Amino acid sequence: MLETELPIIRLKTARAVEHPWIFSAHIDKPETPLRPGTLVQVQDAGGRWLAYAHYNGHARTALRVLSTQRHESINGRWFDKRVAQALALRKALGIPQTTDAYRLIHAEGDQMSGVIVDRFADVLVTQFFSAGMYRQRAQLREALEAHIPNARHYWFADKHISKQESFDCPPPATPEPVVVSEHGMKFLAAPGAGHKTGFFADQRENRWQLAQLCEEQSVLDLCCNSGGFGIYAAALGNAAQVTSVDLDSEVIALAKRNAELNQAGLKQIQIDFVCADLFDFLKPETSARKFGVVVLDPAKMTRSADQVREALQKYYAMNRRAIAAVKSGGWLLTCSCTGRVSEDEFIDMLRAAAAAEKRQLQIVRVSGAGADHPVLAHVPESRYLKAVFARVLG
Repeated sequence: MLETELPIIRLKTARAVEHPWIFSAHIDKPETPLRPGTLVQVQDAGGRWLAYAHYNGHARTALRVLSTQRHESINGRWFDKRVAQALALRKALGIPQTTDAYRLIHAEGDQMSGVIVDRFADVLVTQFFSAGMYRQRAQLREALEAHIPNARHYWFADKHISKQESFDCPPPATPEPVVVSEHGMKFLAAPGAGHKTGFFADQRENRWQLAQLCEEQSVLDLCCNSGGFGIYAAALGNAAQVTSVDLDSEVIALAKRNAELNQAGLKQIQIDFVCADLFDFLKPETSARKFGVVVLDPAKMTRSADQVREALQKYYAMNRRAIAAVKSGGWLLTCSCTGRVSEDEFIDMLRAAAAAEKRQLQIVRVSGAGADHPVLAHVPESRYLKAVFARVLG
């Protein structure tokens, strides 16, 4: 089909396309229903051409804009260009020289709304967020293969996304776990094995920064997942002692395997892995121990705007316990990967949690995901990770 023959979706107002998401309330739905993920042209209320987009009449995000350049056809060449640009950015930043585990395509941040692609050694993991990107998966795959030949491929879509977007994405056979490296450290990544991959590349630079604060310190890593922060603290930070805590026995087992991978760099430091709920581990009436460094990196609290208040309440309760566990003058690194919670809301919550513990926080850095997670200035939603480094006073 020629681009000029693509179906037309018209907006209800005269406007320019400033954001890649256009909600269903802002469009006139076509008289003839279109298959979810159909590639369309977008016009304003007066018939002025605006963009190419993927359309889904079943989803709240009815349009995902792909290009506002009329000459830029959304075909194999378009996918090849986008993948090439994304890879060139990572190479310019020196990321492949630091690690073989990084985000190659960050959805809107790389002008490819509806898909992310992560690299773990020779495995490329594609996650679909839209029916449109899933429908054009063959063109995406061809572009990835052209620029990263001989890679193995795994793809999936979360069930709630598939339901919202009305498409089925059966994943292929689960690849064998691979060992990835960053800053000289080694970790297991297991695409398709739950907990995303068991490894979160977005915290790479925060792990490095945390290690710089751990010299001869006792370190507590709460919600440790695969053990990254604690292992960095021991192997690169020369910590005196590390305790890593998580409620999930499977990720504790994975964290122990990661520690074994880095045993040569741990300088005989024994990491204590504890399978426990942090509230039980840090009961005020039974836990009087204080740590020089405390890390708190819980899982995402909510995807819903209606549940932000409840998410902040959970963060508040967890951060009170974490703050109370830090020695006076010690360090707290506390994180949120809940995109619905803004940076301002998160810091306001921290202020309240510290006040409730009669402590003060001296914030020295507010970080986010690494540079392989770029954010377009007009799409702040792509900046989901907050990482606050603070000294705890009092």
